[in-house]
Amino acid sequence: MPLLDKIKKFYNSDSFLAGLLRDMIFVVAAVAVFMSVSYVAFGLWTPMVAVESGSMIPHIQIGDIVFKESVDRTVIITQRDGMKNGYTSFEGYGDVILYKPYGRDGVTPIIHRAMYYVEQGKPMWDGGPAAPHAGYITKGDNQETNPSYDQQGSISYMQPVKKEWIEGVARPPRVPLLGCVSITARGIFVCFK
Repeated sequence: MPLLDKIKKFYNSDSFLAGLLRDMIFVVAAVAVFMSVSYVAFGLWTPMVAVESGSMIPHIQIGDIVFKESVDRTVIITQRDGMKNGYTSFEGYGDVILYKPYGRDGVTPIIHRAMYYVEQGKPMWDGGPAAPHAGYITKGDNQETNPSYDQQGSISYMQPVKKEWIEGVARPPRVPLLGCVSITARGIFVCFK
C-alpha cells in the first residue's frame, strides 16, 4: 500500500487510538507553529508571562498575561527618556521590563518600569549612593506598594538592573485574568484575594 493511501486510511479511521494520535499530532503542530511565530515576532520561544503581583497596578493587574519581547530585539526606553519624547507603554512613560533580581536563575522575574539608566560610580538617585555597576533603576507603578525604587528596597537592593539580568521588555496588549489559570495551577492563589 503506497504511503499516501496509508495516510488517507489513518485520517479516515474511526479507531479511538487513531483519533487520539491525530489529535496529538494536531496539538504538537499547533504548538510548533505558535512557538515559531513567537520566535519570529518576539525573539523568544515563550513570549508570555503571567503577572503574579500587584506592583504594577493600575496599569497591569494580577493575573494578566503580558507579552514580552527579547531585549536583543529592542531598545529599552526609560521613563526619563519617554517623558522627553512622549513614548508610553502600559499607560506610563517608558518601557516595562522583566528582570531576574540580582541575575539569579530560578526566581520569579520582576516586572517593573525602567525609570532611568545610571552609569557605574554615579549616584543611583539624588543624594543616593554610587552605583556599583551600570544598569537600570526600576520601580513598580503601584504607589501604595512601591513608594520607592527597587534599588532602595529589598527587590534589588543597591543593585541597578544589568542588561544581562533582563529577560524581556513587556509589550501591550495585556490579556486580563488569563494568567490566573497558570498561576493557580502552580499553587499560587493570588488571583483569589
